[in-house]
Amino acid sequence: MRLATALLTLAFALPSFGLAQPNLDSAVERALKEFNIPGIAVGVIKDGQLVLAKGYGVRKLGDPAPVTPDTLFGVASNTKAFTAASLAILVDEGKLRWDDPVIQYLPAFQMYDPYVTREMTIRDLLVHRSGLGLGAGDLMFFPTSTLSSAEIVKRLRWVRPATSFRSRYAYDNVLYLVAGQVIEAVSGKPWDAFVRERFFKPLGMTRSTTSSTVLKPGMDYATPHAAAEGKLEPIALTNLDNNAPAGAIQSSVNDMAHWVVAQLNGGEYNGTRLFSAKQNQEMWSANTVMPVGNPPGELSEAKPNFQAYGLGWVVSDYRGTKMIHHTGGLAGMVTRVTMLPSLKLGVLVFTNQEVGAAFNAITYTVLDHYLNAPAKDWVGAYATYQAGRVAEAGETVSKAAAGRNTNSKPSLPLASYAGRFRDAWYGDVLIEEKDGKLLIRFSHSPSLTGELVHWQYDTFVARWNDRTLLADAYMTFTLKPDGKLDSAKMVAVSPLTDFSFDFHDLFLRPVAADAKPY
Repeated sequence: MRLATALLTLAFALPSFGLAQPNLDSAVERALKEFNIPGIAVGVIKDGQLVLAKGYGVRKLGDPAPVTPDTLFGVASNTKAFTAASLAILVDEGKLRWDDPVIQYLPAFQMYDPYVTREMTIRDLLVHRSGLGLGAGDLMFFPTSTLSSAEIVKRLRWVRPATSFRSRYAYDNVLYLVAGQVIEAVSGKPWDAFVRERFFKPLGMTRSTTSSTVLKPGMDYATPHAAAEGKLEPIALTNLDNNAPAGAIQSSVNDMAHWVVAQLNGGEYNGTRLFSAKQNQEMWSANTVMPVGNPPGELSEAKPNFQAYGLGWVVSDYRGTKMIHHTGGLAGMVTRVTMLPSLKLGVLVFTNQEVGAAFNAITYTVLDHYLNAPAKDWVGAYATYQAGRVAEAGETVSKAAAGRNTNSKPSLPLASYAGRFRDAWYGDVLIEEKDGKLLIRFSHSPSLTGELVHWQYDTFVARWNDRTLLADAYMTFTLKPDGKLDSAKMVAVSPLTDFSFDFHDLFLRPVAADAKPY
């Protein structure tokens, strides 16, 4: 049943909301223009009712079809809360405990360090304290890759840790895939079937899906957009089927409102209990302390007093009021889900562009209204902040270009850099020399294909053919004493490159050109 109570009151709630917060429409319309976003969907849930559900702009540039409250967006990492809640159900049913070892349910599971393998618990899979670096291993599934879920988990054992186990926070995605496998091992149902049966069905989320592959032309879904050399253009949907528990759900404002109502009601929805109030609080409790940065002056009011990661949620505060929230990002699409439990308030902001400043500005505009906070132009504040980030990143890239030795030459003839290079966890990266150019291709990532352009000495820049990626990367080769290639490492050129392009975790070694592909 589709959030019947909320929809019955919707016609009466919308006018009063509009009068109470006349700045919301203007804020969203300004955000569309300021951040060059084709379309945005906004939902507000208050006291168990959907009091606002509205679409702005279009689903795809060049197409007049509007964004509606039913338009599907890739909610990306907002999927993680569904994975955590799935495990919570199994805890309620006595089928597992949060602090059980992972190998109790997945005996073949391995991390790089045998100690971590033995000690890793179900809870550890969800709270970003494994010792892995930021986004480590993400290249196995993002951008869209050919590796299977099973193969990704198998290769996880070769991803080197960045810190000691449980010593600090570092966001990861691959361990949520392991969590999904635990759900299947314990329940006997694949993650996607479990989510559809235990959440989508009882919540009436009839339009939501666990894969982007079911979206076909003519359906009401948002197309992602990204800039190529400064020009915004539609791009392909991200397929995350091989790491679905970390970010594959497609949903709408109307459907996700059901989920938020259940969250704010302690796990109960329309008389049906999805998970216990005890597990609701468990998921909303701090597990891993997250650093609190120092935002620039224009964003100072958004600085939390505390911030920690729970189970699939970030736990912090806004203007002194406890806030539960999470964001999600895919290529060309970002979303945010926010709740203030003490006010029974939820805010949903979905966008089909990859600038997170917009969903933050709109979210804080709504929160301020319900908190009776002083009026603030959040769109203007985030526009200033975003412009500063872009300028700073541009300066970093420009300084690097100005400092390079343009007279330097590679140590070897170009053809000597060609061959098959292998990283223990990612697999093979292929380089070939053709017509005086070096071409690079990541064997499992179709979009990571481009040209290696000489930068200086034995460093080249991988310039990807797909210019919407914003992920060009330096590739530096090292030589053995006899002058033959020893290894290669990579790092992103721009500070704005998404952390999931974790080139910096690769350690590539040459292997025989006819070696069995890996």
